[in-house]
Amino acid sequence: MAERDHAWFDAAMTEHYEGDDTRLNTMAAGLLGAYEGISIEDFEAVAGAFLREGTHPTLGRRYVRMAFAPMVELLRYLEANGFTSYIVTGGGRDFVRPVSQEVYGIPPERVVGSSVALEYRDGRIVHTAELDVFDDGPAKPVRIWSRTGRRPLLAGGNANGDVPMLAYAAGRDGRGLSLLVRHDDPEREFDYTAGADRALERAGAGGWTVVSIRDDWATVFPDPAGPATPGPGVPQP
Repeated sequence: MAERDHAWFDAAMTEHYEGDDTRLNTMAAGLLGAYEGISIEDFEAVAGAFLREGTHPTLGRRYVRMAFAPMVELLRYLEANGFTSYIVTGGGRDFVRPVSQEVYGIPPERVVGSSVALEYRDGRIVHTAELDVFDDGPAKPVRIWSRTGRRPLLAGGNANGDVPMLAYAAGRDGRGLSLLVRHDDPEREFDYTAGADRALERAGAGGWTVVSIRDDWATVFPDPAGPATPGPGVPQP
């Protein structure tokens, strides 16, 4: 049993980024089976409630208050200068969508992520126990192209699974901007390179911009007591 075993889940993701999916496959099977038959509306309600009401086990913050403040600031800067931004995540697309607008100012139709196969049953669209796409590694640039029809001008990531996306954003001529976040701040967040070692090596070889949380960010998270308003007109829960 791995229920509430955070070390087990951490190890599953770290091992995945090192090429071993044994634990990840076990975790995926459990997650897929748990929500088989649930409607997309009911899943949205469950996911939204968890993210708005749940608290991170070590940082003690509500999940909706854990978006990196500099990330949201960058999104607003790009938006103000005519860019269209997407969330591209290895996490569940339908898990992120319920809060993407209020947390990041990104509407749900611009969330690209892992997804389960869906079925139409008696007037409802429901989740099945089958994986549709695992949006990680080489799948990320493919999914970006399939959704947008364009090569991104800028991409940001933090793990080995982001390397293909960051390389694709850099382009053959290297004129795109690839940002890699280094988690090196044990006081305000975490300090680790596990699961990001190859990405850091590639960043050095490819001239990508590495952003240090410790050295480059005056603020990591938004004020936990403040409003979660990433941009004008963003609805609140």
